[in-house]
Amino acid sequence: MARLDGTVAVVAGGAGGIGTATCLRLADEGAAVVVGDLDADGAANVADRITAGGGRALAVHMDVADERSVADLFERAKAHFGGIDCVHVNAADLSPATIGADTEVVSMDLDVFDHILAVNLRGHVLCTRQAVPALLERGGGSIVYTASAAAFLGEPARPGYAIAKAGIGALVRHVASRWGRDKVRANAVAPGLVVTPAIAAAGPGEVLDRALRHARSWRLGDPADVAAMVAHLVSGDGAWINGQVISVDGGTVLR
Repeated sequence: MARLDGTVAVVAGGAGGIGTATCLRLADEGAAVVVGDLDADGAANVADRITAGGGRALAVHMDVADERSVADLFERAKAHFGGIDCVHVNAADLSPATIGADTEVVSMDLDVFDHILAVNLRGHVLCTRQAVPALLERGGGSIVYTASAAAFLGEPARPGYAIAKAGIGALVRHVASRWGRDKVRANAVAPGLVVTPAIAAAGPGEVLDRALRHARSWRLGDPADVAAMVAHLVSGDGAWINGQVISVDGGTVLR
């Protein structure tokens, strides 16, 4: 029996890279998957791949920075599948325009900083406000957030992104402490450099080669590596893991 047979999973940010890999992995493990994403066509494509393989899936257009849109994602999941057992909050703004403007804290545009926090941290809070009550209705469940190695590394650029991802760790610990006894678990995965299809298409070969030369692993990351950890954390095999930020980065962060 697959580990997630009979369960319903919501993935906020399920179109592209880690989100897509996680949706497919959770479906392979037996879950019905609600694929939420700002990219409506991308979400529909992922849902179609799941249903074409014999699984159950629903695509929902959602904006993680908009409270009403986040609420609609969870409401539609419950209406369509009857409840929610696990949630992966993976939505983030990684667009070149945003990342390129996340320069350094002294001179960066504060509107950019506010936008980064709105999507990469406040959006996770909005999802949590919907996820916790839904999981309690089912007698418990699991939330997994996507953090980042950037929360620990101390880079000379991307302060907004690093601050947002570090904040996810505090959110994880809060949820675990407040609702752990109610059988709601909260954890985060913190990926390092993951070679998503977008990165593979856009990244010059020498950039990836340089990253590999400085890595503590024989290869760079694949979205499936992160998806495997998410599936473990939301399954019964991860039942005694709570309040943790787990690095899935080939040894980039050692702690």
